[in-house]
Amino acid sequence: MNLILMNLILMNLVLMKKLPALFAPLLFLIPAFARAAVRLPAIISEHMVLQAGVDVPVWGWAGPGETVTVSFAGQTVSARAADDGAWRVSLAPLKASAAPQTLAVRGSAGGAAALEVADVLVGEVWLGSGQSNMAMQMKGLHGQVDDADAEIAAAAHPGLRMFVHDEEHVYGIYKLDVPPDKPAADRPGRWIVCSPGTAAKFSAIGYYFGREIQRALGGVPFGFINTAVGGTPISAWTSLPAQEKEPGLKPSFDWNARQLKPGYDPAAAQKEADDAKRAWLLLRKAATAAGKPAPKAPPPFKNLAVMYKNGGLFNGMVAPVIPAAIRGVLWYQGERDALYQTAGYYGLQMETLIKDWRAQWGRDLWFLWVQLPDARAPQKLPSEPKGWGVLLREQQARALRLPKTGMAVTLGLGDEKNGHPTNKAAFARRLALIALHDVYAKPVRHWMAPVYKSAVFEQNKVTVAFDHADGLHANAAAANAATAAAAADAAGGGAEIKGFAIAGADKKFVWADARVEAGGRVVLSSPLVPKPAAVRYAWAPNPLGNLANAAGFLAAPFRTDDWE
Repeated sequence: MNLILMNLILMNLVLMKKLPALFAPLLFLIPAFARAAVRLPAIISEHMVLQAGVDVPVWGWAGPGETVTVSFAGQTVSARAADDGAWRVSLAPLKASAAPQTLAVRGSAGGAAALEVADVLVGEVWLGSGQSNMAMQMKGLHGQVDDADAEIAAAAHPGLRMFVHDEEHVYGIYKLDVPPDKPAADRPGRWIVCSPGTAAKFSAIGYYFGREIQRALGGVPFGFINTAVGGTPISAWTSLPAQEKEPGLKPSFDWNARQLKPGYDPAAAQKEADDAKRAWLLLRKAATAAGKPAPKAPPPFKNLAVMYKNGGLFNGMVAPVIPAAIRGVLWYQGERDALYQTAGYYGLQMETLIKDWRAQWGRDLWFLWVQLPDARAPQKLPSEPKGWGVLLREQQARALRLPKTGMAVTLGLGDEKNGHPTNKAAFARRLALIALHDVYAKPVRHWMAPVYKSAVFEQNKVTVAFDHADGLHANAAAANAATAAAAADAAGGGAEIKGFAIAGADKKFVWADARVEAGGRVVLSSPLVPKPAAVRYAWAPNPLGNLANAAGFLAAPFRTDDWE
């Protein structure tokens, strides 16, 4: 500290005795400026992975006007902190490297040592977001994957890393934390290096996707930023301004407002739930002592402010990691919206989210998502349009009209009784195949399920054409156990194409006879429908559809009509 500054402080000490209200703030501010230290966000920390091949932002905070210099991989760049202390520099595109390097950050204030971020790798970075099926760990949160212990024991992958917000600071629908009203600049978190001692905590989708990408790209380092929260709607993940600008999303605000009652107080709601549970425990104890049946337990506390706050989770979970350089986003969400009126405009909400995040990052990010898999009881009727997930799957597919997007069709991978399928490796592989073909331009022969292309209605039949239709066939074995058994029974052993329904102008759907023709086409007919007007395929929560391509991927659900 120089002599002038010391004299100013001494003068302030003297004058404070006479004019404390006037000069006390001055004493506080001067040392604060003198001691201002350079600070980095949690995402820029030890063991991180930087995205290769693109400009890499590095940012943080320092004293207003302070010059901050960043050095990494032979590059040195500087920037001056703004009046609020924020600063940002950009590193030129880096080459992928598994060799640990150190990122150094130094401020111009004298006496302050440089910040050093050790063990930094350069490779591919993806962000994963959505609900519990993205958050589901290899073993722990929301269950465990198939063969979890063996997978974890073999998980020695030092180049595979995951960033997580600290567990005690992660939002959850059964926790009291309430997301902020404005985007958070930072949030506690850390990077975890994959090993048998840490792999259990990894997002299963992130782990398996990263492993697939690493293998295909010759061992390139892979970083996964985990921002998922179970039980949450898509409206919580899109920034509030972006939703407010879209007139078609007004129903979302109306819907959420009805769930968040006026004057809702999360702390009071939790206290009420806790009091109800304590009372129930006493009643259960008394009933047990008297040999009587225990009363029904009260519902657990659910933090509606987390679930139904438009933009809340964007503010609290996504904003703190912007503008970290990433290749793209993996999205697995929709269960919360699948049965509500929100399903009807989910496609618009999803397109808004994609455009919003791209604008927030200032990058044309790739977006890959999981179309909801089969779930609940196997299909019985030719068309079950009101069932869980049926409309939402269609809405998810509509977002494909945006560039640099991809959808993993996962019919046949779901679980009738478990909302958290344990075969996460299969889900991640579907996403990875799309990424390898579309993002990384690898020669992948089959990367998508058959997808509806067109339909020609003529006299008493319909000819339906598909993309990704190489080797179309009936493949009941590709479905989950319950669906496969039902399809095999219905098809007399699984040799017949099932899952197609047709209707005439009366809108009454019946099962259709189907046969495969060359060129990725399926011809449909029924003696009950002399003049078909519409086709639906796999139009149910847990459909019997068994049409698959040569890779065994079951065709995506579709309809040619827009009837209610």
